[in-house]
This record gives sequence, C-alpha cells and structure tokens, in this order.
Amino acid sequence: MLVEDDKEISELVASHLQQENFRVLTAFNGEEALVIFRNKEPDLILLDLMLPRLSGMEVLKEVRATSMIPILIISAKGNEMDKALGLGFGADDYISKPFSMIELTARVQAAIRRATQYTSGNNQTTSQTLNYLELTLDLNTFSAEVKGRHIQLTSKEFHILKLFMSNPSRVFTKEQIYHLIWEDDYYGNENVINVHIRRLREKVEENPSTPKYIQTIWGIGYKLGEK
Repeated sequence: MLVEDDKEISELVASHLQQENFRVLTAFNGEEALVIFRNKEPDLILLDLMLPRLSGMEVLKEVRATSMIPILIISAKGNEMDKALGLGFGADDYISKPFSMIELTARVQAAIRRATQYTSGNNQTTSQTLNYLELTLDLNTFSAEVKGRHIQLTSKEFHILKLFMSNPSRVFTKEQIYHLIWEDDYYGNENVINVHIRRLREKVEENPSTPKYIQTIWGIGYKLGEK
C-alpha cells in the first residue's frame, strides 16, 4: 500500500512498482490508509509523513498497535528528529525525498523478503532457541523472553538480536549490521542503527543505560555482552 497525498508522485511510484510486478493499493490521506489496511491486509506500507486528515505518524502508531507489517517511511521531512521519531514508533526504514526508483524498489523487495522469512518459520515444529543469560530467542515462533516475560519484537529487532546471539563473541560494525539486516549498501545511515539498538535495549534490558545484553564497543560497533 502506497500512502502519498501528492497524486503525481503516487502515480509515478505506483506505476514503477506495478512494472516490477507488485500490486499497489493507493491511499491519499491517513483515514483512507487505515481503512485499506484493515480491509485489504497489504504486505508492506510505503508511508508519507505529511498527510491530510490523519498524519503519517498517527497511521504508523495505529498500524503498529496490531501488526508487524513492514513500514517504510517516505517523506521530504528528512531531519534526524523525524527519522528517530518515525523509527521509534516502529517504522522499519526511512527513505528521504527525492529518492531513486531503483533504490525504492530494492528496499521494498528486501523488506518483503525479510517479512516472508520472519513468518515462514511458524509452520515448523522442531524447537530451536538461542539462549544468553536470562534472554531466550525462539527461532520458530520469532519471539523473545527475558526472565520468562514475553517481549514483542519487530522483524528488524528480531534479526538484530538473532545476529548477536548467533555470534556471541563477534563485534559488528554499524556498516556490517546494516548490510546483514537491511540487505542494502550502507551510506552512513547511522541514525537507523542507533534507533533500532535503543528500541531493542528498551525491550530486553533491565536498565537500558547500563546494558548487559547489547554492549557498545566504542568506535567500532556492538556485540553481545560478556557473561
């Protein structure tokens, strides 16, 4: 679903994605977007922030209350605060206008591929978990627990945590994390990594300011904490 109030941009983006064999549903305001989301259950949302009737951020919060569908923000509001705010509410990525259609298509394809991988394990019956201290990651149900308390993760948060827990002694740079999780080239998208790490810490750490699970290696990147 493409949510964009500029009809010229909407037609251009929709036409390109249709040429790439995507079926595109379009909405031109926030209220219309929520109606389509609830009735049609799209696989991914491209969401502008500046929308009439209901803002893109309000749409994002409403969708995230019930769904982990991939959401990519597309907006001319490109300052760091808007990026952090959008990602903090659960957006998967942020593409600033103007953007290339090649980049947009690649990110849509990667996001849908990741979402498919995220849900495909639900039909498996063999238990497969990763454990570290009091943190457990279930690779079949794509869920996490800390001290027996269930934690709801987005697909990005799950895969970041899986990356760390599968490689407990390895330090990952931000560039490596972005390349492995977003499956895209890294262009200094530091804020995207920082926001996701912060959100993940808020969910799994008892005290996010003194993390024991996701450690910062200053000047390098992140790793799973030492036991």
